[in-house]
Amino acid sequence: MNTPAHLIFAAAAFARPHERRRTVAALAGALAPDLSLYLMAGFALFVMGLSPHYVFDTLYFSDAWQTVFRIDNSFILWGIGLVLAWWFRAPAAMVFAAAGLLHLAFDFPLHHDDGRAHFWPLSDWVFHSPLSYWDNRHYGGIVGPIEMLVSFGLCVVLFFRFGSLRSRAMICAVAAMQLSPVFIWAYVFALGGT
Repeated sequence: MNTPAHLIFAAAAFARPHERRRTVAALAGALAPDLSLYLMAGFALFVMGLSPHYVFDTLYFSDAWQTVFRIDNSFILWGIGLVLAWWFRAPAAMVFAAAGLLHLAFDFPLHHDDGRAHFWPLSDWVFHSPLSYWDNRHYGGIVGPIEMLVSFGLCVVLFFRFGSLRSRAMICAVAAMQLSPVFIWAYVFALGGT
């Protein structure tokens, strides 16, 4: 799924009005599995000046990048984190880990050839789902709009759950961000040419 959708789903599942630590933990946990990709791709694209095609067709699948993805997308490691947070009675850490696991649970069935080794360190196996959230060759034209509709529906729920102007502005911003990947990827790939 697109990262904004992960934020929306985690907020709907775990965020609560007047519980700022819990809400921040939910959003941070939802973002964490994708953060390395943003940092590495951003550095490669905007600091090193590499083409988007090289970054996403070559670097993305390189051993170095996949090693990072094995760590931050591991059901095993996130599960251990959740158990440790429960053991030490750390509610915000539990929400953080649960949001990370929710992120992985949605990513696992929605990546065809760009999946991650979700069971590292026990296995380097990567599930190649018949579905993709973005690739039209694997029903991205169906999955993507469903993701968009559910995300916007959850934004409506969040809008009514959170009454403050600041919270509602943030919900609207994340809803707008859910549309942004279409424009961002078009822009990034336009910069890199063919």
